[in-house]
Amino acid sequence: METNTKLVIGVMCGSFTVFQFLFYFISYWFSAKVSSGYNRLSTEKKIEWNSRVVSTCHSLLVGIFGLYLFLFDEASISDPLWGDATLVNVNIATASGYLISDLVIIILNWKVIGDKFFIIHHCAALSAYYFVLVNGVLAYIANFRLLAELSSPFVNQRWFFETLKYAKFSKVNVINGILMTVVFFIVRIAAIPPLYFFIYSVYGTDAFRRLGLVIQCTWISTCFVLDVMNVMWMIKISKGCIKVISLIRQEKAKKSLQNGKLD
Repeated sequence: METNTKLVIGVMCGSFTVFQFLFYFISYWFSAKVSSGYNRLSTEKKIEWNSRVVSTCHSLLVGIFGLYLFLFDEASISDPLWGDATLVNVNIATASGYLISDLVIIILNWKVIGDKFFIIHHCAALSAYYFVLVNGVLAYIANFRLLAELSSPFVNQRWFFETLKYAKFSKVNVINGILMTVVFFIVRIAAIPPLYFFIYSVYGTDAFRRLGLVIQCTWISTCFVLDVMNVMWMIKISKGCIKVISLIRQEKAKKSLQNGKLD
């Protein structure tokens, strides 16, 4: 077995084990320490809470590391289709271990956190990562897709605030909501045009043809599925953000009117 293959398998297994450990042990202890409201939650809510804690840890890890690689990893930048990028493969293997771990958690707790869209998302991502890790191709593109994880901490934080019954108009809730919308748009929606322009620019080249039909179709089809889901989520997030901003304006106008009457 090649050294790189051993490294990828080792990282993936280690990632799976660490994220399982985080879900079943660390999150219970850590959450109880940092949030007094955690202990008052129902068992079902604690399961989703722990799942989102793990999601946040994964997103920060692969997102920040992925951003560094996107900017500075010469191996993947110099050859986006065939670059032999060991560090990128480590990041993808870490993400793959998390996705498998999360699939297990979702299936075992289906009545609580089961979601068909997450199953589709995870399976689509894993199928793409499989070809990247096994065939040593598209490392740069796979890492570029991983940058979408930078939006997840804000999405999870919104759920934490709602679960702890923070007021919708509280300063921290509003700031997080705005950041969530902006970051989600940048890393998941604004990233769509450059990706498909790149596909168009390399289509028909020798490097693209060498990928083979299976990898070509998997690359484009998984990107399409994930992007459709991202657009759907963006619409939902935008509607929620616009609604909150509208309500804040109405509340301010109401208070201004009341103050005017008192004067």
